[in-house]
Amino acid sequence: MDGLTPRMTGREKEPDAKALSTWLGRRAYKRWMRLVHFIDITYPGVFAPEWLFGGKKYGWALRYKKSKSFCTLIPERNQFFVQIVFGKAEREKAQKVLHALGPDVRAAYMKAKTYYDGKWLFAAVERDEVLNDIGKLLAVKRQVKVAKD
Repeated sequence: MDGLTPRMTGREKEPDAKALSTWLGRRAYKRWMRLVHFIDITYPGVFAPEWLFGGKKYGWALRYKKSKSFCTLIPERNQFFVQIVFGKAEREKAQKVLHALGPDVRAAYMKAKTYYDGKWLFAAVERDEVLNDIGKLLAVKRQVKVAKD
């Protein structure tokens, strides 16, 4: 992976756990794994995460998608971002949970640009509290699956 850019831009192969851990650093990698685990247990069998290479400028990203985009995790040097695109109906639901979000994620949501295909949230996951907020926003995108006993 290129040591001069913040993104993982080495095209030769998808990032594996070791490369990702080294790139993100210990704290960010733990948060990354917590978010991946959260998605796996909250939406069992729904998504098959897919690594996408966006070229030298954007590098690698891990996308969760079923029929439409759910979220994308973007690794950067010593940190990572989550990108969530909210369609019109989802924006209405998101507005109802904004009061329950921390100031960082709430501000990122309010500042996010709205395009013809939706509102594009790009949030840095720098603290554990942000993970909780991301979970609340992902529940807006797709209803949480409840395990049946």
